[in-house]
Amino acid sequence: MKTLNSSTLSKIHTYSIRNAFRFRTQFSFPNDSFLCSLCSSKNGGRLTLTLSFSSKRKTVFCKLKTSKNESNVKGKKKSLQAPTTTKIEAPEPGGAPAVSGESGEGSVPPPPPPPPRSKKVGSWKLKGLPKRVLAVLSNLPLALAEMFAVAALMALGTIIDQGEAPDFYFQKYPEENPILGFFTWRWILTLGFDHMFSSPLFLVTLSLLGASLMACTYTTQIPIVKVARRWSFLHSAEAIRKQEYSDTLPRASIQDLGVILMGAGYEVFLKGPSLYAFKGLAGRFAPIGVHLALLLVMAGGTLSAAGSFRGSVTVPQGLNFVIGDVLGPSGFLSTPSESFNTEVHVNRFYMEYYNSGEVSQFHSDLSLFDLNGKEIMRKTISVNDPLRYGGITIYQTDWSLSALQVMKDDEGPFNLAMAPLKINGDKKLYGTFLPVGDTDSTNLKGISMLARDMQSVVLYDQEGKFAGVRRPNSKLAIDIDGMRIVVLDAIGSTGLDIKTDPGVPIVYAGFGALMLTTCISFLSHTQIWALQDGTSVVVGGKTNRAKGEFPDDMNFLLDQVPEIVDSSASMQLDSSSG
Repeated sequence: MKTLNSSTLSKIHTYSIRNAFRFRTQFSFPNDSFLCSLCSSKNGGRLTLTLSFSSKRKTVFCKLKTSKNESNVKGKKKSLQAPTTTKIEAPEPGGAPAVSGESGEGSVPPPPPPPPRSKKVGSWKLKGLPKRVLAVLSNLPLALAEMFAVAALMALGTIIDQGEAPDFYFQKYPEENPILGFFTWRWILTLGFDHMFSSPLFLVTLSLLGASLMACTYTTQIPIVKVARRWSFLHSAEAIRKQEYSDTLPRASIQDLGVILMGAGYEVFLKGPSLYAFKGLAGRFAPIGVHLALLLVMAGGTLSAAGSFRGSVTVPQGLNFVIGDVLGPSGFLSTPSESFNTEVHVNRFYMEYYNSGEVSQFHSDLSLFDLNGKEIMRKTISVNDPLRYGGITIYQTDWSLSALQVMKDDEGPFNLAMAPLKINGDKKLYGTFLPVGDTDSTNLKGISMLARDMQSVVLYDQEGKFAGVRRPNSKLAIDIDGMRIVVLDAIGSTGLDIKTDPGVPIVYAGFGALMLTTCISFLSHTQIWALQDGTSVVVGGKTNRAKGEFPDDMNFLLDQVPEIVDSSASMQLDSSSG
């Protein structure tokens, strides 16, 4: 007798249905061969299956042996079920096998069972770990708690001043007078609340929320879409009548119903007497798109908070600065680029005024130069009209006066540096001083000059008395204490904010996708089933949105289905009319 090899055994299909055992083959066995299979049951019992084949007699002998574990009760002997031998007559092609059973010992002894395989300890725990983690992350209360935590941290970040020096927090949140009895500067600096949106606590909470969104998408939304995409025909009228809406068309054709539904925008599928139609499948995909859009927004916001560079500088007209010298990293993801070596030259700074004399707008004419000194870009920027180059954005945010250019007794010109003076209110005031006489004297006197903007300069004599007002570039001289003074120009300084924000395109794309998918999610996913039952058509359907309007829409569609008229009745009607 021959033994089948492993390649032959792979073609044998076995099925276990509760307590029954079914065996099926798809090939011809060689003469005088047998098969032995050993299985283990849940309670530790053993099932031995021995098959003997003989192609000459066209018969198959099957021997089943089962045994149970030793009982846990002391004093009881092991119970062994008697083996059973089943004879299966091999049928002719197209026939059914004849099965006969008999008890007793089999004629073919089974080979010794193979040694049991050792299972790794704890492998069953690791196997179900991903499912348990997904179940925890996709929990709705947990996701809501994460959303509230993120919102609370963001609100706290708007209340606490961000990016200030430690001394600022020492003074505003002292330990002597803690807020709410416990909140001091130690909480802010320890938890990183001075840079909230790149702090570890905020990023971890945001990451947990993103993980919950992905888990919900994988465990809930994607299976819903898979089910919605299947063409599910209902083959019984009872199942169709159990739908949210059902009706019966007494004399109608299911083909006519399909044409009406196609005209209403449905995808229609026919299979014999059954019909399935749907529309609005995009509404099922929309929640997945909403989740992905939220993930884009969170990823872009995180990249902006932890991967950007920021800096500010005040540059007088005519001077240069290097962008990389101004910018500072904002987080652990910040990476400099080649555009940091770009040099910026302030060609001109000027201001515009209202009729009342107040400043309305200020402009800076900027040129960008590469390492070789070649001008690569030039633009005049203003408030709300920045310059963008190589991922770097330069904003016009502030202004000041840096110097006054004057002539004294036709000597000069002299550039007098101006300093900001503190006054009450939001208006700016700058001042400078033109020394007169011996500059090494301890009792130095001179002419004082004050300016609020670049329109006019107020001059005072050595005693501090008002001497007059002159406009820069007017070339009008003024005599003060025997000296002739001419104010040639007021040199302004431009205040620039510079930053790189790689997360902005991602955030914009996320918000755009969020608005689009939110609108798509309002589309109703409607499903309709129908069955031709004799001359009647049983129709049923359901929808996930607009449930109040759905019956009216269905009635409107079914009213358009034509009624089938009996041919004999129509012939009698024609004869009577003739």
